[in-house]
Amino acid sequence: MEQFVINAKTRKETGKRVAKKLRAQGRLPAVAYNEKGESIMLDIDATEFSKVWRTITPSTTINLKIDGQDNMAFIQSTEYDIKADKNLHADFHIVSGTKPVIYTYKIHYSGTPAGVLQGGFMVKHIPQIKIKALPQDLPTTVVAEVSAIKIGEKLLVKDLNLGDKVTVMTPAEDVIISVAPPKK
Repeated sequence: MEQFVINAKTRKETGKRVAKKLRAQGRLPAVAYNEKGESIMLDIDATEFSKVWRTITPSTTINLKIDGQDNMAFIQSTEYDIKADKNLHADFHIVSGTKPVIYTYKIHYSGTPAGVLQGGFMVKHIPQIKIKALPQDLPTTVVAEVSAIKIGEKLLVKDLNLGDKVTVMTPAEDVIISVAPPKK
């Protein structure tokens, strides 16, 4: 998996005037929070951030280099100006990599259920699942392979193959999809 890197410098000044000045220089004001809740104010390159931000998912870890020191982090949130098509601010969450994190994933579907090809209807029951894992073990996406599901069958949460490093917090017997018979 590709490692994404964002270089950052610590900054001391705060306020709207400072943020405006940074943005005018092609920089982006940001804040990084660690697992203890402490914050570090940062100054990052806006173009570098935008390239990474547009490429990754919320569960992708990045290498946030603060003054040359490597930190495993998530992009927690960003303030985005849709009219100007640029980021205005970013928040990072620095993690140690030794403490599990919990993320909610939208379920993506792969294939067409066999029952649908026979005239049935795919019924989606739960749109997302909750997962607990170490930051580096989190999947990029959760994909449910549905092509083997026939009329009258269901795909359960326990049928997802996410590996042994991931703990699924959603009940194992919850139905993800089912295929209903054709209407008469």
